[in-house]
Amino acid sequence: MATIVNTTEEEPMLAVVRFTAELAWADAGPEVADPEVTRLCLEAQEHVLAGRWLDMASLMLASADLLLTSPSRVPDKDLECVLSVICSLVTKAGSEDQALQITDIICAKLTQQPDDKPALRLKVLFSLYNLLPSPYGKAFVYKKALELATAGKAAEYIIPSFKNIDSFVSEWGIGNLEQRELYLAITRILKDHKGMTKDYFKFLNKYLATFKGSDDDSATIGDAKEEAVAAIIEFVKSSNLFQCDLLNMSAGAQLEKDEKYQLVYELLKIFLTKRLDSYLEFQTANSALLKDYGLVHEECITKMRLMSLLDLSSHCSGEIPYSAITESLQINDDEVEQWIVKAIAFKILDCKVDQLNQTIIVSRHTERIFGMPQWQGLRTKLGVWRGNIASAINTIQANKVTEEGTQAMHGLMIR
Repeated sequence: MATIVNTTEEEPMLAVVRFTAELAWADAGPEVADPEVTRLCLEAQEHVLAGRWLDMASLMLASADLLLTSPSRVPDKDLECVLSVICSLVTKAGSEDQALQITDIICAKLTQQPDDKPALRLKVLFSLYNLLPSPYGKAFVYKKALELATAGKAAEYIIPSFKNIDSFVSEWGIGNLEQRELYLAITRILKDHKGMTKDYFKFLNKYLATFKGSDDDSATIGDAKEEAVAAIIEFVKSSNLFQCDLLNMSAGAQLEKDEKYQLVYELLKIFLTKRLDSYLEFQTANSALLKDYGLVHEECITKMRLMSLLDLSSHCSGEIPYSAITESLQINDDEVEQWIVKAIAFKILDCKVDQLNQTIIVSRHTERIFGMPQWQGLRTKLGVWRGNIASAINTIQANKVTEEGTQAMHGLMIR
């Protein structure tokens, strides 16, 4: 097996051309193969000398085609080496446009057979991503990597990168429509991936949030109905999601008057704005609907009790009587503390239990909806805290001045 040795700046590229050409013509015999290998090497050398990097990329990819269509003929490390050298051509391009053209043909070649060594192909794509200075180029390559991971059923190799999506989007500077396509592609990858419920819900929300309710969205917002329903059902079904902003999103609000999905919207509204009694009324009238969406009545009751406890916390003045909890959650007196412990375990409630007075004292609770009223409330609290801190500082400074004056007077009296 040939080995590529880097002895000059351009030699790796020429070595790759020779290596791949010899493999491609190996079965033709030396009389046919040698002239063809020589021709390709000379052509490659001409491209290098003239700085025709796009032509060089096309030639190298054509020569390497056999390795990609029949990768078993070479070890993975050699294939990766060849593809890495080809990717390095983007760093030699004379302009950003040329680098993007080279990127385009490399991505096209790598994504042609996504089910053949998808992990290796993705690794090469990420190497290409890191070589590109252009934010647009990076976004393009990442999109191709998503397509490859989906088609090649290799989601596990790209999912770890999802935690950096926010910084990626900021770096790429892509517009709202591009973000929408990105988030939708990610949700489709996460949908059937076990253990990714929270991430799936998170990116569904990111996708739905790209519909702003403007005139530009009027023709396309209807396309988001299925995803909006999926997000609602995922929220209701999840045992550890207690906050959702879908009611405030245009993509979710459109379901309120939709003949097919109106009841799904009503269910979300119950979980986010009402208490257990409202859910039980809904379930009595729509039990078939819940079953159709795979919702288990007992699990919904459990979640709705916790949501009812949050609703009590948001409407109390800091203290909730046991009696209010038993009434809203429809539980016995001896079950109150059990549900308090559940809420604390889920980190949706911080409180102290006053068993003597049969009350709980709430210091913090999760808001089921965090919209404009909640932001305004937070702003008010911050304003109060700021005022209290300023008052404390003024008091400390005043006491300090008084203390210094007292010490000065004491010194005069001693003299």
